[in-house]
Amino acid sequence: MSTVLNYLSKQGHVPENPEIRGVSRRDFLKFCTITAASLGLPLGMADAIAKAVTSKSRPPVIWLHFQECTGCTESLLRATHPTVENLILDLISLDYSETLMAGAGHQAEDALHKSVAENEGKFILVVEGSIPLKDDGIYCKIGGKTALSILNEVAPKAAAIVAIGSCASWGGVQSSYPNPTGAVGVDAIVKDKPVINLPGCPASPYNLLSTVLYYLTLKKLPELDRKGRPKFAYGRLVHENCERRPHFDAGRFANQFGDDGHKQGWCLYKLGCKGPETHANCPVQLYGDVGSNAWPVGTGHPCFGCTEKGVGFEKPLHQQASVFTATPPALFPDINQDKGSGFTAGAALVVGAAAGAAAVSGMKVSKALKETDAEPPADKQQEV
Repeated sequence: MSTVLNYLSKQGHVPENPEIRGVSRRDFLKFCTITAASLGLPLGMADAIAKAVTSKSRPPVIWLHFQECTGCTESLLRATHPTVENLILDLISLDYSETLMAGAGHQAEDALHKSVAENEGKFILVVEGSIPLKDDGIYCKIGGKTALSILNEVAPKAAAIVAIGSCASWGGVQSSYPNPTGAVGVDAIVKDKPVINLPGCPASPYNLLSTVLYYLTLKKLPELDRKGRPKFAYGRLVHENCERRPHFDAGRFANQFGDDGHKQGWCLYKLGCKGPETHANCPVQLYGDVGSNAWPVGTGHPCFGCTEKGVGFEKPLHQQASVFTATPPALFPDINQDKGSGFTAGAALVVGAAAGAAAVSGMKVSKALKETDAEPPADKQQEV
């Protein structure tokens, strides 16, 4: 880290006192470096991120709320690096947000229309919540207008659109059967503008912050998967990074809540964990900035699959997931591995036998999975 900080300092682009209130120069450079790494960018891009963050030009952001619980905004309010006030006052210009703005009524609507007119083609549109289509969209109205008409009015004038949360990404809980309001996600309506989906219930605030910083730095959108999600955040299955994955590979499963396996932190697959078919960075990103294990599986509850269309809010909570990666990676750590030990001769022997061990582990998993009345569904792998 010291080498990275020295490198950035020598570039001459980062001011001695970055205009990010309450953040030291060193912490600021750390933030830029970690952000670059999380986005999969090379070391040199940390300097570009620093310049983008300290630029006096702040991109205007318009935040629309439709059918949702405001959970994504609440999650953003609990972010600490940067805090929401630093985000709003230093990084972006939040011109309209029904939850966070001081104005109300006609004053708020005037701010919306003014920002859209003055920043046409330049502002980032963030949409939180699904859009009802049934009965001409009468089930969600703001200022006498339906959510559908507001989106159709504002979206064509945006530079890019971010659908934050599962509701805005693909309809979320409102679109569950029988979907009485005809709820859909943003990309089901907007076809002529790029839409970035950041699903989650709630979505991680840092996935939003990273997406905004990527756009500010490179003046383009991050690489997306087939479902419109940034690959840096949704490129891997929850199952791949889960701290309980070694138990899965060893065939150790909790069979019911409160049993010995559950108390010992064994795999939650048999309890309905959707991690094997859900793409998200929850195990590494965590939530709430309160330390380790701050995500559902870490607290002892199966992954719900909220970031995966067709899984969250659609599959029964405790229905077992389709498993796409039953065989562990060759170098996956053993659950009982000693902490802090070096690369010993014994470890080298383990690596040398990795292929055989992987096959044996796969057979253990297969056998353990069959020791249950409920067989995992034979659905096809979710497209990524």
